[in-house]
Amino acid sequence: MNINDIAEMAGVSRATVSRYLNGGYVSQEKKDSIRRVIEETGYEPSRQAQMLRTKKTRVIGVVIPRINSDSISRMVEGISKVLLEAGYQLLLANTQNQEQEELNYFQTLKNYHVDGIILVGTIFTKAHKRALKELDIPVVILAQQLDGYPCVYYDDRRAAYELTGYMLKESKNPGYIGVTLKDQAAGFRRREGFCEACSECRIICPPENMEEADFSMESGYEHARELFERSPQIDAVFCATDQIAYGAVLYLRETGRSIPQDVQVAGIGDSLIGRLMEPKLTTAHYFYKTSGMEAAKMLLGLVKEQTESLKEVKMGHRLELRDSTWSK
Repeated sequence: MNINDIAEMAGVSRATVSRYLNGGYVSQEKKDSIRRVIEETGYEPSRQAQMLRTKKTRVIGVVIPRINSDSISRMVEGISKVLLEAGYQLLLANTQNQEQEELNYFQTLKNYHVDGIILVGTIFTKAHKRALKELDIPVVILAQQLDGYPCVYYDDRRAAYELTGYMLKESKNPGYIGVTLKDQAAGFRRREGFCEACSECRIICPPENMEEADFSMESGYEHARELFERSPQIDAVFCATDQIAYGAVLYLRETGRSIPQDVQVAGIGDSLIGRLMEPKLTTAHYFYKTSGMEAAKMLLGLVKEQTESLKEVKMGHRLELRDSTWSK
């Protein structure tokens, strides 16, 4: 089975199949015909020959901070969908939130001659910025903003502001459980939105009403315990993620507090756990799969030199007002 056989079976020219395999323009009708023949025959083009001819490997590296995350899995799903349809393979690198592992993977992916990299939700240190400058392949940032790089990100400040403002219609003693402020998106921007909503409602949230957790349910539980033991008067708690919020809910229920009657709780992410827990969690829905698709399309545009290098896309969100807060 070779390219001539594929062309004959698909009813197109050899040049059309070649363009399809190398990422060139092919009409949707012909693209569907070629893809169907390839799927039916199991034809696999020689990647070595393609690389020699096009100087491209048709492999994209995707660096993620952790694999056990509902939001990241949805982003990767979106990335995979676009890459698969475009005839690219995905090389996934899970760094387990280790800064040095992220830096090591930059070099590893470069050595693998990937055509580009999508970097998901990391904390940008000086070492990161230095390493990114040394890469000579396109990079797209997903779920964060970084000056000088194309990115797809969320309006974290606005989402936190809206959720906090909603809870403050019924509560006057809010608390906050966030993540490290080194994380510009989930840490700094979400806390910024929380504080802005408090200020607008003329409510002061003192430092003792704030905690810094990591991204896990267990950490949410522990920091909720510390928060409420120190400030038992809190009647609403905004959590930077749904996982943290779920941990807080577990603690509150164990200590006999009713939700939302005694304490309102909200998170961000609209994860599966938030939709299944009792009470169902008020949260902000982020379009994670769509953002992954946007990042992949942006990167492929850069690889093919069809996209402006400093393009930014800010995604929208939707509030999901459920049983963990008042007045749905």
